[in-house]
Amino acid sequence: MKSPALEFDALAAAVSALPDSGLTAARQSALEELRRDGMPGVREEDWKYTDISALVDITNNWLAGGSTAASTAAEPAAGLEAHWITIANGRVDENSIEPLPEGVTVTRLANIRSDLAQLGRLGAFNTALLHDGLHISVASDAVLDKPIGLLLSDYAGGGACVSQVRVNIELAPGSRASFIEHQVSSGVGDLYANVAVNLAIGDNAGADYVRIQDRAPQHNQTGYHGIELGRDARLRQASFDLGGRLIRDDLVVNIAAPGAEAEFGGLYLVGDGQHVDNHTRVDHRVGPAVSRQEYRGILAGRARGVWNGKAIVHEGADGTDAEQSNHNLLLSQSAEINAKPELEIYADDVKCSHGTTVGQLDEMALYYLRTRGLDKSDARQMLTRAFALAIVGRSPIEQIEQLLLDAIDARLKGLLRETGA
Repeated sequence: MKSPALEFDALAAAVSALPDSGLTAARQSALEELRRDGMPGVREEDWKYTDISALVDITNNWLAGGSTAASTAAEPAAGLEAHWITIANGRVDENSIEPLPEGVTVTRLANIRSDLAQLGRLGAFNTALLHDGLHISVASDAVLDKPIGLLLSDYAGGGACVSQVRVNIELAPGSRASFIEHQVSSGVGDLYANVAVNLAIGDNAGADYVRIQDRAPQHNQTGYHGIELGRDARLRQASFDLGGRLIRDDLVVNIAAPGAEAEFGGLYLVGDGQHVDNHTRVDHRVGPAVSRQEYRGILAGRARGVWNGKAIVHEGADGTDAEQSNHNLLLSQSAEINAKPELEIYADDVKCSHGTTVGQLDEMALYYLRTRGLDKSDARQMLTRAFALAIVGRSPIEQIEQLLLDAIDARLKGLLRETGA
């Protein structure tokens, strides 16, 4: 099977039509990289379970239609208190940037010469078609009163739509900040959103980061989140995949200084016809340092989930403590999960573990709850919710926990209905 192919003449024309800015040179470099390497395909190990040929088709249709973008933006969900910045169909809403909390500076990438890291082929695709992006800086020793919110909102009308988002975040030494990334979409057209976020956490700095993906059920997204930790830096991150048709997110954590701690995980709720793929990679380059990751999935109908977690302990990274786990609950006979935990260890004096489980609701537990007066539907809802709470309860931003619970409860009811419960 060949890798999905972009229509390069149309792509080059779309790149040339973008406004001349500090991104121009980076776009051309990324275009040449795409011309040489193409898009990822299922023949590659990291993509064997996720075929993005349908996303390439959407892109080619969008290019053929003139590569235009709508500008309709959603409002942040009620209860998500944050300093919100909106990016609608890849365009930064300037009116949403101000006012900024003290210690935070936001710069548009189009206004500076940006030599962007390509972040692989989808990163090159992102850069080549990037209309604009943001660089967010948090000053040394700054502590924010509430999170910075990134509302990534896309609208697809009657035709195909493609959007690119790039956000670079830099926390100076000693600073503390929280971030909410809320991904939403609307419209009846075909949508492919491609998101790239880089987060650099300085020495003795800390970041709490929550990603909520709640795309319309017919829309698609790929994402890359690259995180760099300095000496004694701390990351707490959680991802929640609630919507979308085909969703792929890559989380890459680079620990290049001793004393760093990274704790991250996710919950994916996947229904009939959905495909959600989470790939993680942690590079322990020095020790001592700690990484902890746990992902959980609940799948119903003809759903398909993918989880691939890799931890690499490089030579000399003695004192590494790395742990990864993945647990999946299948609510139907036709749901499918492809789970692959991986450890590569090239150092001594380390403590590492990994594992994955796949199962169904415990019939004995269901029976016990029904003997206590619950009907079958309520018993299944209670057990499924308890399985999800293990991740929700560790959300690094406590003030959004209730909103997450409400959204997850609604989604779980839909998944259980698909099973006939």
